[in-house]
Amino acid sequence: MATPLSPQSGSPLSALKTIAVVGLGTMGTGITEVLAKAGREVIGIDISETQTARTVAALESATARAVERGRLTEQERAGVLARVRTSTDLRAAADADLVIEVAPESYEVKHQIFRELDGIVRPETILATGTNALSVTRLAADSARPERVLGLHFFNPAQAMKLVEVVSSVLTAPQAVAAVTDLAIELGKEPVAVGDRPGFVADGLLFGYLNQAAAMYEARYASREDIDAAMRLGCGLPMGPLALLDLIGVDTARTVLDAMYAESRDRLHAPAPILKQLSEAGLTGRKAGRGFYTYEAPGSATVVPDALTPAADGARTAGRPVRSVGVAGSGTMASGIAEVFAKAGYDVVLAARSEEKAQTAKARIGKSLARSVDKGRLTAEAAAQTLDRITPAGSYEAFADVDLAVEAVAEDLEVKRQLFQALDKVCKPGAVLATTTSSLPVVACARATSRPQDVIGMHFFNPAPAMKLVEVVRTVLTADDVHATVREVCAKVRKHAVDCGDRAGFIVNALLFPYLNNAVKMVQDHYATLDDIDAAMKLGGGYPMGPFELLDVVGLDVSLAIEKVLHREFRDPGLAPAPLLEHLVAAGCLGRKTGRGFREYARR
Repeated sequence: MATPLSPQSGSPLSALKTIAVVGLGTMGTGITEVLAKAGREVIGIDISETQTARTVAALESATARAVERGRLTEQERAGVLARVRTSTDLRAAADADLVIEVAPESYEVKHQIFRELDGIVRPETILATGTNALSVTRLAADSARPERVLGLHFFNPAQAMKLVEVVSSVLTAPQAVAAVTDLAIELGKEPVAVGDRPGFVADGLLFGYLNQAAAMYEARYASREDIDAAMRLGCGLPMGPLALLDLIGVDTARTVLDAMYAESRDRLHAPAPILKQLSEAGLTGRKAGRGFYTYEAPGSATVVPDALTPAADGARTAGRPVRSVGVAGSGTMASGIAEVFAKAGYDVVLAARSEEKAQTAKARIGKSLARSVDKGRLTAEAAAQTLDRITPAGSYEAFADVDLAVEAVAEDLEVKRQLFQALDKVCKPGAVLATTTSSLPVVACARATSRPQDVIGMHFFNPAPAMKLVEVVRTVLTADDVHATVREVCAKVRKHAVDCGDRAGFIVNALLFPYLNNAVKMVQDHYATLDDIDAAMKLGGGYPMGPFELLDVVGLDVSLAIEKVLHREFRDPGLAPAPLLEHLVAAGCLGRKTGRGFREYARR
């Protein structure tokens, strides 16, 4: 189980003064810099003289930049560089209090290092592995000092990422854990103690999600660009999953997933075949200059066009003219979508089941626009003009002349089908009919009309005025010019459109909710706490919110409904909703809206 850690009263501070780092790749170099800046004597060891030279050069460059930015003085820089020495001989670790191994993810390589270290270091020296995929217990059991072996998993880049996972095996002595925990805190990191299972907390959740994204791309459900943009813009992630796989290394990801699958037997962890194909072809990501994307040069972060880069929009079919838009619904999403269209200059008919509900929705838009004026994002004149473009209506008959009708009513298939039947009768020939569903089949809405070719999905994200993403969902019946129309409209309202087919979850929810479900399973299995998991994903993965914060915001009932839809669609046992989530929903603990979900909230 994961536990929050604090300095141990019985453990002397700075006990680990001399530290050897074995393996001077990107991670080893980063850890070396962190340790040296924190005043530790560091011995950097790598079998390659070229690599040790690169590490020294990287440290010189990084510290020079720090001086330029006023973060270090020249004297402090000289001290940092003086505290680091390098070697190609493992015997240089003889005087180390702690050895951190960050060699390639291979049992054979790591076992050899640990066996050699057993004959080199002092009896009290702690041996830490930086693995994120292999069993710490297995490595410890092969050592002559299993009680002194543990995992110390930094995140890349080690200089910036705050999270460190401290991994104990059943053999690890508590004193070793305490000493390494104190070190992590002194380095300015936030350590979390976890048990020994592949992926630990952060990668245990992250790599399942990355694997699903790779499988989605392999199935040609969406382009690599659209998958990455969807997760960045729809979830606020710093990188899309395929770009992140290229950064991590496709081969590394495959190794981690193999280890996770060997333990879990969860099909969500079985490496997508494309990971094997790319790895065996040497297309391992940025380090090779090519992975899911093509890069300017090996090691470069600059993506360059290749044969898979989408053609410019100019090659698309022309869309239908859209001058006026109808928005059906009176809730938060309908109001937000109406505001988006009106701000972009469209005349908007906002129709609800009654005139009163429509007027209330327009008033909500007025308040939203007023907030934008207060924050200086909009002039009072522009806000007034936007509001004037919106006409509230108590009947869908008002949609008779609209060019685009957007449905944003309750997420209930029968309700939506009835609405589309009504729109079919009311809207003029050639009008585009769009649903904002996030989980229901768009084709079911289309089949409720006599013009299924005119029906498409436009999945906005909440809050619609702020969120840039729209998932454009084509059914097998959607006409090309209808798809082109919606793409053009998205551009005019300054939204980023991504294309996907009509299947449960589309891009974002199909990748997001299995990750959330796996986080619930982690708590359910008593492997980690809510707080540790949330901290791990924010500090180790760069997520804007932890999974339990997000679940409570979205609503546990909404989350459960989406997970059930995904499970029904894909029939994968790994997608079955976690029983803990079902129990909380049954108990009425639905998140912030009820005052209690995974956490308790003050009543408003």
